[in-house]
Amino acid sequence: MGMLLNPLNRRDRLRHDIPVVPGAFPMVGHLPAIVCDLPRLLRRAERTLGSHFWLDFGPAGHMVTCLDPDPIALLRHKDVSSALIEDIAPELFGGTLVAQDGGAHRPARGAIQAAFLPAGLTQAGIGELFAPVIRAWVQRWRDRGEVTILRETGDLMLKLIFSLMGIPAHDLPEWRRKYRQLLQLIVAPPVDLPGLPLRRGRAARDWIDARLREFVRDAREHAARTGLINDMVSAFDRSDGALSDEVLVANIRLLLLGGHETTASTMAWMVIELARQPGLWEALVEEAQRVGAVPTRHADLAQCPVAEALFRETLRMHPPTPLLVRRAVRELRLGQRHIPAGTDLCIPLLHFSTSALLHEAPHQFRLARWLERTEPIRPVDTLQFGTGPHVCIGYHLAWLELVQFCITLALTMHEGGARPRLLSCVEKGRRYYPTAHPSTTIRIGFS
Repeated sequence: MGMLLNPLNRRDRLRHDIPVVPGAFPMVGHLPAIVCDLPRLLRRAERTLGSHFWLDFGPAGHMVTCLDPDPIALLRHKDVSSALIEDIAPELFGGTLVAQDGGAHRPARGAIQAAFLPAGLTQAGIGELFAPVIRAWVQRWRDRGEVTILRETGDLMLKLIFSLMGIPAHDLPEWRRKYRQLLQLIVAPPVDLPGLPLRRGRAARDWIDARLREFVRDAREHAARTGLINDMVSAFDRSDGALSDEVLVANIRLLLLGGHETTASTMAWMVIELARQPGLWEALVEEAQRVGAVPTRHADLAQCPVAEALFRETLRMHPPTPLLVRRAVRELRLGQRHIPAGTDLCIPLLHFSTSALLHEAPHQFRLARWLERTEPIRPVDTLQFGTGPHVCIGYHLAWLELVQFCITLALTMHEGGARPRLLSCVEKGRRYYPTAHPSTTIRIGFS
């Protein structure tokens, strides 16, 4: 942590009577520590400064970070807005669901949501569509014997989301590369020069949007085809001009990003946990053999409690969206603090996922906390993909495909007498912002 904070900036300061975390660098603020070691930064700040403190997000500005125990209440507060998300990266989030509130948010979400609910996914046969794709991918892993796991899960998830959308799945590595460049818009300094993140991110957005406009035109020309893009185009066209093609393209771009980036991270972490905890692997194989087939409907998922628990516990321990940002549109009272109107807020989901106030033995990876659970899943347990006070629009899709993946992995590897083995150090190279993921170099062996 010492190298990630500025040793020349250690003075204690207050801003609006709220302490400022020392150690910010010029231009980039606390971003080095946020990106590389967010958990330790939060623990250190809470221990020395309390439950509210300022963090400097560099180009995204200063934000009051809130460690109050009820993030849902803050997300639902009528005087808190999502508009900050678009301000941070307008080229990425402009016109999308995540940056809208109330009346602007509801029509766009309504045009998309039904297709992502369990009934819509079952009616469209998404489970049947995904199962053979996942099986072929996992068989290729077993045949190769060793993979770089995050790269593989990223390509698999992009393949699945393209299948869902009805987009031809060619040139997957190029699409992944463009999306990684697109994410740089969140942290890019406001310097538009060749080779710098802002220029690369904008070029990647233009490349992606040009292809998405082609898919939208094709969907209108072939309206009878199936696929989520056709469904979305049809729903948007029925909005009587209230929703433009730019809004449609922006939301498809975001769905593709969320549909593969965050889910690929969760899938990679699931394999890593199975590789480093033999007991988890044995429990999953036992369940997969008992079930005997890959589930294809949400109604079937109850037959796979171990796989479901693995999905939920991995999300809890390794949330792919560790931070949510909002803006106070009026003065707020948070605990004993008065937050002025216009203050930008950071809500660290990572902190709440591993909080002793919400979870027993929070730093232990325990399937039992889900297998033995008697109360319903809480809203705070479904935020880790990044969302507002409501469940992430793709949560049910990720739930289905990741349980399918777990059962497929167990059946395929067990048939070949193989199991996952960790070949790299897990702690080196982790990243926490703008999305969280394990190191891109972690290798898993299957032997």
